[in-house]
Amino acid sequence: MDPVTLTTDRLLLRTPGPQDTETVFTAVQDPDILRWTTIPSPYLPEHAQGFTEQLVPQGWANGTMFTWGLFLPEGEDLVGMLGLTMRGQATAEIGYWAVKEHRGKGYVTEAVLAASRWAVTELSVDRVEWRAEVGNEPSRAVAERAGFVVEGVMRSGIAHQGIRRDCWLGALLPSDLGLPSTAQYLPAPR
Repeated sequence: MDPVTLTTDRLLLRTPGPQDTETVFTAVQDPDILRWTTIPSPYLPEHAQGFTEQLVPQGWANGTMFTWGLFLPEGEDLVGMLGLTMRGQATAEIGYWAVKEHRGKGYVTEAVLAASRWAVTELSVDRVEWRAEVGNEPSRAVAERAGFVVEGVMRSGIAHQGIRRDCWLGALLPSDLGLPSTAQYLPAPR
């Protein structure tokens, strides 16, 4: 699939490329990004280069991972990063981070909603999953503001820096966005 650009009221979501390598490298030096995401730590220039020049284009080309840089349209200032990784038929997992100076402004929530709508309407995704290490309150706040329902804790649900850790799991369904599903959904009785 060719990369797709999305827009929101305040953001341009476009594929990060080689021209963004240094910006990505600089942003990811933030201890909060390194603490909560599963990217290499320490994050070296070659990691950023591999991400923008290989990982991102390959993910789009083979339809396994769809990554966007979140930019302010006026100056193309990087706000954050967001990715959707296909986890099976009709299921994608979302992950994101925000640049420190742009946190708390609702940008990531706006991008999560745009990317989730795109996944439902263009990829026929019926479940967007979110996972975050237990304790990552900022990520959970974004997910909940975007309408994700936190479904519980997965013991040893993620690996971060070589250590298995418990994580929260949540999901956003097409119906949460006012959109139809590709398959009929029958919730469990209460």
